[in-house]
Amino acid sequence: MIYKLLSRLGIEVWKDIPEYEGLYQVSNLGNVKSLNYRQTGKTKVLMKHINNKNRYTLNLYKEGKRYSNRNISVLMAIAFLNHKPSGNNLVVDHINNISTNDKLYNLQVITHRLNVTKDKKGTSKYPGVFWDKNCNKWKSYIKIKNKNIYLGSYKNELEASQVYKKELKKITFK
Repeated sequence: MIYKLLSRLGIEVWKDIPEYEGLYQVSNLGNVKSLNYRQTGKTKVLMKHINNKNRYTLNLYKEGKRYSNRNISVLMAIAFLNHKPSGNNLVVDHINNISTNDKLYNLQVITHRLNVTKDKKGTSKYPGVFWDKNCNKWKSYIKIKNKNIYLGSYKNELEASQVYKKELKKITFK
């Protein structure tokens, strides 16, 4: 995508934020500007703040109502990556795991499940599979409604992954 390349080169491109057209724009470098700052008719790049999850956020206003702590990375994904927020189904991921690097080249939209497993070190390349050094076997777990469910121990990493996938299909198609 051209906007990702331009962000890598440091060339700023602005796009309207969907649902805030004519009010706010977001750039591929992670900046947000008001197109009518405090009803003065002036354009101003807004100050962003880091929240308790180490993400850049800011407040947006529309028709006199305040929309607090909007994540800039999510606003960028909506504007540039056609992301449609859907709870925890699809999330905006910082590719290099630096949550304050909101340049477009560092953002991707992936499933929540992939996001929580993609950077695990010293464990399986498959979600839900972990090496247990005490018994020298691969163990498989799945998390449902914040509860870990043990699926068994296996000599083979791929076998543990297949059990996990089978269980996931059962949940998905209920």
